[in-house]
Amino acid sequence: MPADVLANKERFISIYNEKITRRGADKLLEWLDSEGSDFFTAPASTRYHGAYEGGLCEHSLHVYDCLCSYLERERVKEQYGLEYTEESIAIASLLHDLCKINLYRVSYRNAKNEQGVWEKVPYYEYHDMLPYGHGEKSVYIVSGFMRLTRDEAMAIRWHMGFSGEENTNTIGKALELYPLALATHIADMESTFYIEGKE
Repeated sequence: MPADVLANKERFISIYNEKITRRGADKLLEWLDSEGSDFFTAPASTRYHGAYEGGLCEHSLHVYDCLCSYLERERVKEQYGLEYTEESIAIASLLHDLCKINLYRVSYRNAKNEQGVWEKVPYYEYHDMLPYGHGEKSVYIVSGFMRLTRDEAMAIRWHMGFSGEENTNTIGKALELYPLALATHIADMESTFYIEGKE
């Protein structure tokens, strides 16, 4: 495992163990770090943000940092009155994309190198063996190990905001009723577009 991937894994585990303490959390982390899960080495996408080894864990940490930063804003705290436990913040951000575990696999295609010679190059191929949606799939996976609060479940479910294919009335209502969902969406977009961007 490359040094940066290992460092991100260690930081993720450290934050997870410090902030997430509810019943079942230990079993979820055990699974994330098992041979049955590629969470710590998986990419975050096939060709957009984090399309490299360890991109998923790195993206999750970026979303955590962005969400913490957003919720610390004076306006957010004083005018909007948003206040969540450190555990809820960690759960919503660190676990929002568990749907991407075992979702991408390495395949090969022919491409010309810098010298104009054809060669086989690796790329990530989408391979969904549990087609259960995006945010709802993450909620489903987490719920198999531990109970989520309604705020946490909504934040994970709707972290994509209006960028998905969902009914706009439903997502609008969810973001209105559950501000942690909007905050997680903002953190996810900040991470995706401003920190990671397209490779």
